[in-house]
Amino acid sequence: MASEGVGTLGRVPEIQKMSVEQVKALKEQSDLEVNLLQDSLNNIRTATARLEIASNALHHLSLRPQGKKMLVPLTASLYVPGTLDDANKVLVDVGTGYFIEKTMAEGKDYCERKINLLKSNYDQLIEVATKKKSIADEAGVILQAKLKQLAQTP
Repeated sequence: MASEGVGTLGRVPEIQKMSVEQVKALKEQSDLEVNLLQDSLNNIRTATARLEIASNALHHLSLRPQGKKMLVPLTASLYVPGTLDDANKVLVDVGTGYFIEKTMAEGKDYCERKINLLKSNYDQLIEVATKKKSIADEAGVILQAKLKQLAQTP
């Protein structure tokens, strides 16, 4: 990892050897990649928040007595009345419309594992986004210097 940081600083002479068009293309590409990474980071934050809400809901569900009347969410805005039959069995959405029946403890464990995985991915993406942002910034500085130099050349 330490060599990667040196690589970013070592890239400046390479960028300075590029033409204005090449530097501009590098900056645009880097900016696009940073934007895509930011979108991915936002998606991970959203997914993590949803899993934390689900984990919290499982905890609260486990505290309710059997036979308790409640509203069951079918969508984000549609709820139907229901009765709690067995608080120890839950359906876990594992993606693409597939659900698996698990015990309450397994459901909570699933949520926690997914949250930890997403947080790990988030940390890795932050690192990549930071490097891409520094490349874009370096390219921008060098592009400005090259454009200024071209403007001053008679």
